[in-house]
Amino acid sequence: MVSPTFSHRQDRAQARISTVQGPRAFIIHLAAIAAATFAIPAAAQTVSIAQPANNAAVSTSVRVQATASDADGIYYTQIYLDGKQVYTVRAASIDTTINLSAGTHRIAVQAKDKLGHIGKSVVYVTASTVTVPPPDSSTDLTVISRIEEQSEWKTCGNCGNTGASGATASYTMTRGITNPTKDGSSSEFWIGGPYAYKNAYWYIGQSGSPSTPVKYIKYEFDLYIPAKYVSAPQAIEFECQQKANGYVYNFAWQADYAKNQWRIFNYTTRVWEATNVPLKKFSGDTWHHVVAEYHAEGSTVVHDALTLDGVRYTVGIKHGAKYVGTTGHYLTNAFQLDLNGSATPYKVYVDGMKVSYK
Repeated sequence: MVSPTFSHRQDRAQARISTVQGPRAFIIHLAAIAAATFAIPAAAQTVSIAQPANNAAVSTSVRVQATASDADGIYYTQIYLDGKQVYTVRAASIDTTINLSAGTHRIAVQAKDKLGHIGKSVVYVTASTVTVPPPDSSTDLTVISRIEEQSEWKTCGNCGNTGASGATASYTMTRGITNPTKDGSSSEFWIGGPYAYKNAYWYIGQSGSPSTPVKYIKYEFDLYIPAKYVSAPQAIEFECQQKANGYVYNFAWQADYAKNQWRIFNYTTRVWEATNVPLKKFSGDTWHHVVAEYHAEGSTVVHDALTLDGVRYTVGIKHGAKYVGTTGHYLTNAFQLDLNGSATPYKVYVDGMKVSYK
């Protein structure tokens, strides 16, 4: 008896053939065939690039955000820049930053499923070099010092204000802390549960704000995290925000502990974007100095640099400011703590908070 097997992907059907009397006469037993399941190939995987957009004008440091899906599961996802592989992750999504030279480039995101099938999506971008100015130490800067000691701090959004909806974090801000401190008095920022992934956001408006977009702005402070809380944050965020000429210029940074990234916020698209700055989580029981530098170019926000404990990382990422069309102007700076998935309470101390601009 001969029992040939026919294979298709991971499934197979068998036909049993028996020989009976008489030359070249066969009885084909169909029972096995009827019981067998022939697999139909799954649809090809889908790869979608969320950022950058096709034909976008970008800086030489560009965020690539993409997802892939397939019924058989994704084995890995890759980025190809002008035909050369530059990034691979064993996951169905990508969210990273790659560096480009000035000019037009082809960015392809390619995914391979667990059966070896490949799908991809392609966009073209034009990159231009952003010149990051050196730190500005000129004498014509307007300097606002010891902001953490000011009494006009507020909260907003779903952080506990009257009229907020949904679950909120517990939080406090305490000024006049004498230990730890660098200049004799620091402020304590505390956040607690019981709700996971909530935040506490504090902001303060500055009087005499400029009526035109800032040519340069620097936000700096000293940060102290007690050793018992060094792994507790989901994220620590800070920002300056200016409104002028009908536009809102948002200059925000986030130390994303969950994704191990330093990210900036695109206020127009409402999306956090990864940067080229490596995240080394702040060590405990010591002071860390943080300096963020930005400027505005017309209706464009430019994130110039981030300095961490004396090491300056140039960034040079541009975003469009958000047009709101209304009159008036303001300048604020803010600080935020985010809870992790276990709503682990923690506190940090801030000292020497300063905003300088011109």
